[in-house]
Amino acid sequence: MEHERELALAARLLGVKREEVSEVSELKKGMTNHSFLFHCKGKKYIMRIPGEGTDKLVNREEEAAVYQIIKGRGICDNVVYIAPDSGYKITEYMEGARTCNPSDWEDVRKCMGKLRQFHELNLTAEHTFDLFRMIDFYESLRNGTPSMYPDYDETKKRVRSLGIFIASQKPEQVLTHIDAVPDNFLIGWDGEGKEDIRLIDWEYAGMQDPHVDIAMFCVYAMYGKDQADELIKAYFTEGCMHCTKIKIYCYIAICGLLWSNWCEYKRLLGVKFGEYALRQYGYAKEFSLLARNEIRKMDGERG
Repeated sequence: MEHERELALAARLLGVKREEVSEVSELKKGMTNHSFLFHCKGKKYIMRIPGEGTDKLVNREEEAAVYQIIKGRGICDNVVYIAPDSGYKITEYMEGARTCNPSDWEDVRKCMGKLRQFHELNLTAEHTFDLFRMIDFYESLRNGTPSMYPDYDETKKRVRSLGIFIASQKPEQVLTHIDAVPDNFLIGWDGEGKEDIRLIDWEYAGMQDPHVDIAMFCVYAMYGKDQADELIKAYFTEGCMHCTKIKIYCYIAICGLLWSNWCEYKRLLGVKFGEYALRQYGYAKEFSLLARNEIRKMDGERG
């Protein structure tokens, strides 16, 4: 029977009989995991099975700890099972929910409102997501295989130099999602018929400047500069200081290099992301130049 392995696994994880689990189907494959929808005792669930090389990319114990921190706060979907060792996870299916459409600015504004609401809870975790350390870590997973981009070293040097400006802004540190991309915002309805937005997939979450989440949304949505500026306006409804906008440009460059290295490692495993991978490196190049020029202009105005 097709998906018999997944049916048996779901039954074992939920502690029910195999015949109580049925109608399993594979959802769209994610960039990190494989997900399956199944039925059990009249309810629908989604089961996550970690994908290729994920054990090197995600600390599952830290992920499980984050779910404990946000549990019961109406932030994420309802997790009914999570294993810190294997990475298996089962969540309740949100009936009628859809993901954020990054081309629909009403959707985007709602999701940025939810994101800011989460950030302003000022939650804390025991671990940090260090952007530059993770860039180096993903690069190291190539085991000496050179980057596919001939100007990688030059781009990396320019991206790393942006850390000086970021540090000068003394960014706050709170629990940050890190992977706050359009596909991880679910827009649905609660039991009273009110719109309910949830942020899912907290694999990379840790302490960081919350403005990194704005940059992450941007690079996944593959926004250009004008759209990035609109996204910043959607988050900062009261207006955004110019130095903060420059800092977000810096993060867009850094996040681009981070996921570019991630894609290069996955490529060695036979998993290719085509245009997405190319655009991530493009963000590293273009926005590091943009941020550097903006920093120089700001310094010139001060001088």
